[in-house]
Amino acid sequence: MPSNKRSRKKSGRKYGKAAGKTVASAMRRKKKGTLRSGKGGKGGKVKSRKQAIAIGLSEARKKGAKVPKKTGK
Repeated sequence: MPSNKRSRKKSGRKYGKAAGKTVASAMRRKKKGTLRSGKGGKGGKVKSRKQAIAIGLSEARKKGAKVPKKTGK
């Protein structure tokens, strides 16, 4: 008779440590008022917390940190 134990997938970190540091840096720049949106930072000031996190994750991706791929709408 087969055993009833369910096998669980071992899950590691979704985001690497470097990604967290980059997001934290973006949050500090938002608070300071120097974080800007758009290509090359030519857009307006970032006011939204969510937008600051998104910019931080995007920068982490460009650096090659462990970050999941973007999901489309």
